Amino acid sequence: MNKERFLELCRTNPEEVYNHFMILGKAIADLTAHVEALQVKVDTLQEENRELRARLNKNSSNSSKPPSSEEFVKTKSPRKKSGKKSGGQKGHEGHTYKMSSTPDRVIIHRAQVCMCCGYSLEGQEAESDERRQVHDIPPPKPEVTEHICETLACKLCGTVNKASFPENVTQPFQYGENLIATIVYLNQYQFIPYKRIVEHFEVLYGIKISEATVYNAITVMNEKLAPAEEAIIAALLASEVLNLDETGLRIEAKRQWLHVASNDKYTHYKWHPKRGSEATDAIGILPQFDGLAVHDYWKPYYKYCFEHSLCNAHNIRELTAITELTGQQWPQDMIDLLLEIKNTVDGLNGELSTKDKKAYEKRYQDILEIGFRANPPPVSVKKRGRPKQGKARNMLNRLLNHQGEVLAFMEGSPEIFDNNQAERDLRMMKVKQKISGVFRSAKGADMFCRIRGYISTSRKHSVSAFAALKSALQGKPFIPEY
Repeated sequence: MNKERFLELCRTNPEEVYNHFMILGKAIADLTAHVEALQVKVDTLQEENRELRARLNKNSSNSSKPPSSEEFVKTKSPRKKSGKKSGGQKGHEGHTYKMSSTPDRVIIHRAQVCMCCGYSLEGQEAESDERRQVHDIPPPKPEVTEHICETLACKLCGTVNKASFPENVTQPFQYGENLIATIVYLNQYQFIPYKRIVEHFEVLYGIKISEATVYNAITVMNEKLAPAEEAIIAALLASEVLNLDETGLRIEAKRQWLHVASNDKYTHYKWHPKRGSEATDAIGILPQFDGLAVHDYWKPYYKYCFEHSLCNAHNIRELTAITELTGQQWPQDMIDLLLEIKNTVDGLNGELSTKDKKAYEKRYQDILEIGFRANPPPVSVKKRGRPKQGKARNMLNRLLNHQGEVLAFMEGSPEIFDNNQAERDLRMMKVKQKISGVFRSAKGADMFCRIRGYISTSRKHSVSAFAALKSALQGKPFIPEY
């Protein structure tokens, strides 16, 4: 319709013009609503795409994924370069293996005749010598000890007297403490499967044991360690700091959860079908603990009355992921600040001054303010429930609401900067699972938790795993003092 026709219609038939405008307005409104609905879908799909890409890009540096899950992938370390060359630094004291002053066997080599003229050197004293030592192990050989109890009749009264066997000798044929401790050591500490342990003893020692023997050895050890486990629990409850974590574990072909409570001196493991407070209540340590717990913001821990310190290794990984997802600068600024505070605290014998604390807290708040401005609250799309905040804003809320727990290490306790202690204590459990795949029985998992906790605690007190296991078989398990 041209301009003249439109003006003529306005003069002659304004009602028709009005109807045209109403139809056009409705069409525009319908199109506008359709565009808005499409925009909501686009925003949703973009958010899902970001989340999926972030999930694909997850690795051990920006999430809780273990490094062992990354095949043929080299991740970027969060550590800053020191500028030093790799290897030992100048002034570093070496650890060269020293020669023994009491060798078990000495072989003297001497020349018989002069290499120049052929004159005999027999009986002549050496003017000097040079020593070299070969450190080897003797060929493996089983040692059989036979115990004979004699019976004697008293010549005075005629009483028949029979000697008694040692307490630990109870059967006509049995295995000794060294062999049993070795079986438990190989399976529970080195994670060697039953079948390969059987092969190990047959090949090296010529001893044919069965897989049932391996199981029985572990069962005996588990019974011997009940007092040690009770002592470890008591020591953890008396500790000022606990590191807490959990990881998945397959038992009887089902997904279960392995819980660890530990610190630099003691370790306790327990598995449970649940991951949350139902499990920790049943285990019984956390309901009684009243110190400070270091963890990775697992909310069921907040049910308990102890103090909290959040793992900054987890925080740094999540901040790294947000940087990769959004390209924003504030997460990296927060990472740099946390590491700067840690380095400062590490260099002090005590805690920071009040002035320094306030300065660091001010910088912390400034970074959060920048982060909140870059990540405003989401616009409601009239769906049920609260709109999703997004990873960045969720992290900002956590850092704001739990600032004291994030910066708890600033009070002169750099060891609680992260929860690496608990993660280290769980790491070998993942190795065990990779080797064996699954525990066939709940009892096997129970025994593994107790024995492994005992071994871990012993090693934290500089007692070797084998020595600790052997002393337990002798009825004297290592009981840590606290």
